[in-house]
Amino acid sequence: MIITSLETFILHVPVTRNHISDSTHSITHWGMPGVKIFTDTGFTGYGFTGTHAHLASDRLITDCISNCYAELLIGQEVSDISLLWERLAYHPPLQWVGRAGITKMALAAVDIALWDIKSKASNEPLWKTLGGTEKDKVEAYNTDGGWLNLSTQMLIDDVLRLTEVDGYKSIKMKLGKPDHNEDLQRVEAVRNAVGSEVRIMTDANGRWRMPEALGVASKLKDYNVTWIEEPLWHDDVRGHKALSDAIETPVALGEMLYSLAHFEEFIFSKAVHYVQPDATRLGGITETIEVSNVAYEANLPVTPHAGDMAQTQIHLSIAHPGIELLEFIPWIKDCFIEPLEIRSGYFDFPKNSGAGTTLTEEAMSKYGKKVS
Repeated sequence: MIITSLETFILHVPVTRNHISDSTHSITHWGMPGVKIFTDTGFTGYGFTGTHAHLASDRLITDCISNCYAELLIGQEVSDISLLWERLAYHPPLQWVGRAGITKMALAAVDIALWDIKSKASNEPLWKTLGGTEKDKVEAYNTDGGWLNLSTQMLIDDVLRLTEVDGYKSIKMKLGKPDHNEDLQRVEAVRNAVGSEVRIMTDANGRWRMPEALGVASKLKDYNVTWIEEPLWHDDVRGHKALSDAIETPVALGEMLYSLAHFEEFIFSKAVHYVQPDATRLGGITETIEVSNVAYEANLPVTPHAGDMAQTQIHLSIAHPGIELLEFIPWIKDCFIEPLEIRSGYFDFPKNSGAGTTLTEEAMSKYGKKVS
């Protein structure tokens, strides 16, 4: 099965409530720069990464795919994805200009498309191609009710809807208010609203410096918070290690790490407790499997970050023994031929062949942007 051509795309899909905010970002749309890879057998693979819908930087990703990766892909055999991954990841000119960020996100989109082709050709969903079975249920935790721009009452209303109506047993809320007492008041309000049985995760999105992190995170234990995510700047291994030693609440991170080596540095330094690889920021499914294996061997739970909103990573999550919990945000789910479904807080098993990434023509037309 030979790659014959490829075609890039960019989608900008509206988020809920017109806009959402965390401690460092405020957005109205979610970006999906991606690629369709065509083969001589008629199978087409779809892959994409997730961004804050900034068209100029989205185009840098699609330009990397079209102008750098295409010539390394066209004419190649699809069957050995690891070999293709190494061909792209270790191409000397691209290593010279970047081993993270744009090149890795472009590689992620390509890698996901290749896995999509592979499992379509096997006529099975990707989770089966990866060795999963229908015994491997994955719980969903929902982030979309916990944004920082919501008033406390809106926050409570949303988490009650998610838990009492939709059946979620785990939710995440954002921290990073200018007044740190307000952060704690919001956590207390949510805990009082949902009771003791619902897991609450918190996320500061890299906002704090150490004194702030110590001041807020040291008090989260009082509300039985499952983790504090990205309390410090994303690359600060020593800081996360010092903080994790000083507080009782476990530390989670990984959405802004772009390589296996970077994850290994945090894991082996014991600076993280919940490991959160994102297949759209690492080099796709291929490198996410490697990160998940390292975390599993270190006896750390893997709870992937969902830059793809979980559409692709549900397959890896079903198949990998270290993953029992996966983030979900519903912004883009209706863009796909087979949208993700969640019942009573657990993901349904995708049934269609492929990685679940095949987009509808309506979504391509409605949300598509010019790639150049």
